[in-house]
Amino acid sequence: MRRLALAAVALVGLSAFLAGCGFTPLYGETAVGGSLSRIAVTTQDDRLGYRVREQLEDALGRDGAQAPLWRLETTLEQSRRPLGRRIDDTATRYELTVRGAWTLSPTSGGPAVTGVETVTITYAAADQPFAAIAAQQDGEERAAAELARLIRLDLMRALSARP
Repeated sequence: MRRLALAAVALVGLSAFLAGCGFTPLYGETAVGGSLSRIAVTTQDDRLGYRVREQLEDALGRDGAQAPLWRLETTLEQSRRPLGRRIDDTATRYELTVRGAWTLSPTSGGPAVTGVETVTITYAAADQPFAAIAAQQDGEERAAAELARLIRLDLMRALSARP
């Protein structure tokens, strides 16, 4: 019972310390959380751009009912490199690298925030044509999801630094 009481006192002391030091969470009901849902995302018009846009809108919780406060523009570059070789000189795996440069600008005007994120994933090369296409598309989907996650974290940092 005494240990429980000491743990409760420590928890109260820790919360008082965090409140006093200016700690504000990135998640939850904060100015950052509300701003993320009001970011309009634009990407290039291809399959990877579509996947990144969908992943970003899901990650940001885009609310189409409200007018956007921010505009996020992304430019994507991808490269695919074969890894490993079979006896017949075909690749056994591929490395997909996606580089996403983003610019976040307020719709009302003002200075923009920019950043760049790079994601590298690998996927197996299959002998069957349909399986090879499915593996490549799965790799692109995983790269888009990871890129969206990293861009979301960058956006949270950028918006939390703003007054």
